[in-house]
Amino acid sequence: MRIITLIIACLSMALGAAVVTNANAGSKDYEIQKPDKEWRSVLDKQAYRVLRQQGTERAYTSPLLKESRHGLYRCAACGQEVFASDHKFDSGTGWPSFYQPAAGNMVESKTDFKIGYPRTEVHCARCGGHLGHVFKDGPEPTGLRYCINGAALNFTPIP
Repeated sequence: MRIITLIIACLSMALGAAVVTNANAGSKDYEIQKPDKEWRSVLDKQAYRVLRQQGTERAYTSPLLKESRHGLYRCAACGQEVFASDHKFDSGTGWPSFYQPAAGNMVESKTDFKIGYPRTEVHCARCGGHLGHVFKDGPEPTGLRYCINGAALNFTPIP
């Protein structure tokens, strides 16, 4: 039974990424909107797959995972500040993790069922770009773990 569930989850994930170009498009008028062709021209292949097709980068592949300098993490699609280094922690999951966004209105969330069970997707409130997911197993003070794809972020150090 577990194998069947895993196969269905994998197929759902693969089909969801293949069919959807931007799941947030049409659900809200974002401040920054671009045609798909323009997103493809301004984002590298991995950033486009994550931000516009709701993909996930492989665990432990992002250089931002080990980034420890003080600074800001911005949406790689539009430049909006979404997370700050002060809220980053090592979750051991293989993705940059934060216990809260930089400010309350910079990211939004919605529930998706792409892998067969509900998860809460996190996206940029300015352009709708998919950043990752949030889970309720993080550290205090929030108890949340924003598990974010490094390909969806640009880091700006602050001296």
